[in-house]
Amino acid sequence: MATEPNTTIDAHRYGPWAVIAGGSEGVGAEFADQLAASGINIVLLARREGPLTETADRVRARGVQVRTVAVDLTAADAPARVAEATSDIEVGLLIFNAGANTHSAEFLDGDLDAFAGMNALNVSAPLALAHHFGRGMRERGRGGIVLVGSLTGYSGSMRHTVYGGSKAYLRIFAESLWLELREHNVDVLHLVLGVTRTPAMERVGLNFDVPGMRVAEPVDVAREGLENLANGPVFVAGGNGEAATLSSGPDRAKIVLGSHRRMQRLLGLEGSK
Repeated sequence: MATEPNTTIDAHRYGPWAVIAGGSEGVGAEFADQLAASGINIVLLARREGPLTETADRVRARGVQVRTVAVDLTAADAPARVAEATSDIEVGLLIFNAGANTHSAEFLDGDLDAFAGMNALNVSAPLALAHHFGRGMRERGRGGIVLVGSLTGYSGSMRHTVYGGSKAYLRIFAESLWLELREHNVDVLHLVLGVTRTPAMERVGLNFDVPGMRVAEPVDVAREGLENLANGPVFVAGGNGEAATLSSGPDRAKIVLGSHRRMQRLLGLEGSK
């Protein structure tokens, strides 16, 4: 059950503006709401105008300023568009929550262009935005970067070849960036999500009722991320720390096959290969 967040974020350290990619719904929208409660102004990035506007109106009721940028983050010019839309404000926090398995297919049956688009969303876009906003944070000597990841990045999984690989890449990138920026008083956190009851996951029809399956709520995941922002480089949300540890052992065949069977149950495909 979700709990009412009461996390207070230091608006001087992480403000006055936060940019949230994937901020129109789910975890991203919860981040926006909780940051606004601490008086931080918000820039919401997402592809669909309608959900962006709805979330912006709700967050604006907290008494902060809100900007929206309807942008396809897989587009080559997306980082430049975001940079232009924020050129007149000081961004103290970047949260990259936009990342999804947008082409769920076995690798050899999939479309290479679609896989490239997924890498653009899950790798190229967060790198470009972290590079752009991180420079300003380093110069000011304060700020934070949150890169939202997935337990999928801890072990191989069918139909997640590119997605899981991109999430594994993002974790190592975040750990390395944490090392580089910690002496500049800029926090970097790779926030790892397990199964989370987001609108996107509900739309693809995930089975949230698998016995023993941990299912987190977006409001709790966002709260945990903000509470652990200074405790990088990695925090595993939703009580999934043990699962991440078990997925990091040396017997990769055993780990990957076990993870595969759990994923099949989650997708309602138990009995498949």
